[in-house]
Amino acid sequence: MLKKLDAKNMFLSNLGWLKSRFHFSFAEYRNFNNMNFGVLRVLNDDLVDAREGFGTHPHKNMEIISYVVNGELTHQDSMGNKETLTRGEVQYMSAGTGITHSEMNEADEKLRFLQIWIIPPKENTKPIYGSHRFKEEERTNKLLNIVSSQSGDAVIKVHQDIKIFVSQLDSNKEINVNIPKDRQIYFIQIEGSSSINGVELNEADAIEITEESKFNVKALCQSHFLFIEMPIEKER
Repeated sequence: MLKKLDAKNMFLSNLGWLKSRFHFSFAEYRNFNNMNFGVLRVLNDDLVDAREGFGTHPHKNMEIISYVVNGELTHQDSMGNKETLTRGEVQYMSAGTGITHSEMNEADEKLRFLQIWIIPPKENTKPIYGSHRFKEEERTNKLLNIVSSQSGDAVIKVHQDIKIFVSQLDSNKEINVNIPKDRQIYFIQIEGSSSINGVELNEADAIEITEESKFNVKALCQSHFLFIEMPIEKER
């Protein structure tokens, strides 16, 4: 089953320096009928003005992945980590027992990044920070597994049983994806347009894929997308 989520129907937050599209209930958007998709609790598509950002703030018991779409994201945390990531690069933070951090755009251009929060399988673990500077050719016309569970094959490993894939397809290129038994997919069209089993997605649209064994992605133009594979949700 495919359920398209049109970007035009998603909640838009505008704080002036920050414009966000919330896929799920978050901050001033309170919707108890749209809290999560499986273990995916938050997916925010954030656009941050130059020289602005999220000042130091705490997190606890959440696995947080940031995927940079455009611009520069500078992370600093209470564990002593500080680095700046750019397009296609990924950072991961398992907040566990607690951590403080800041996420800033210290550049002169806007920053766009996806903020993904995953519910951990266990609370109060030791905080972890990691990142990786993926190259564009690693995701061009192929699937790149950027995040996996501890037992998976990705460079970035989280505690939860998920896999995150990204790709940039040239126009008319196709990829077929098999879905393991008892798994489901949350797919976001980051840039461009794609057809997912015949359902058209445009920039910022998303689609839930459940009760399917495979799906086909065809790029209708230059297409940049990300999807999260996770265990099926028993009750919704």
